[in-house]
Amino acid sequence: MTGPALILVLAVAVLFAAGFHMLMQRSLIRVVVGFMLLGHGANVLLLLAGGAAGSPPLIGERSERPMADPLPQAMVLTAIVITFGVTAFLLALAFRSRVLLGEDEVRDDVEDRQVHAARRRRESRAGGRDYADGRDPIEDYTEWEDAEQEDFSQVDIAHDPARRDDTGRRGRGLKGFGRADGGTGGGTDRGTDRGNGGGTDGA
Repeated sequence: MTGPALILVLAVAVLFAAGFHMLMQRSLIRVVVGFMLLGHGANVLLLLAGGAAGSPPLIGERSERPMADPLPQAMVLTAIVITFGVTAFLLALAFRSRVLLGEDEVRDDVEDRQVHAARRRRESRAGGRDYADGRDPIEDYTEWEDAEQEDFSQVDIAHDPARRDDTGRRGRGLKGFGRADGGTGGGTDRGTDRGNGGGTDGA
C-alpha cells in the first residue's frame, strides 16, 4: 500500500470513529455533525474503492497510464449532493426542536423508561440493589414523566391562546409563539371577547 493510500485509509478510520461517537450523543447538533463526518468518510472510502489513480477517462485519447475508473467519482458527486440535502433537513429539525422545546437534546422514549423503571422495581423487591436513600425506584420515572407532561402541556398552551392565563404566560423556551401580553400577533379570541361583553351578536 502506497503512502497516499495509507493516509486516506487513516482518514476514513478517523472520520468513521468521530462520526459514530458524535451520533451517540444526545444533542441533535452533534448528531448532525456525526452524520456529516460519516458522509465524508463514505465518500473517501468510495474513492479508495476505485483503485489507483490513472489518466483521465476520456474517449479518443491514448495514454501510457491506465484510465481511472469514473464510476466511483460519479458516485461520490451524487453522494455529496444527497448528504448536503439530508444535512439541511436535519438542521431544520434540530432548529425546530430548539424552538418548541427550548433544547436540542434527544429525549428518552417513554416506553423504554417504563420498562427500565419496572425492571428496577423488580430488582429492588428481589434485593438485587440497595437503595440507601429509601426512595421507591419508580419515583425516578414518575418525576421524569411529570416533567415531560408539563413540557408538552406548555407547548399546547403556546399554540392555543384560549388556554393561556391572564398574565400571558407561555411554556419554557417557547419564544416566538406570541407576545408577552398573551396575544398571538393576529386576530382575537372570539370566545373571550364574548365572555367579556366585547363581542356583538349578529342581530
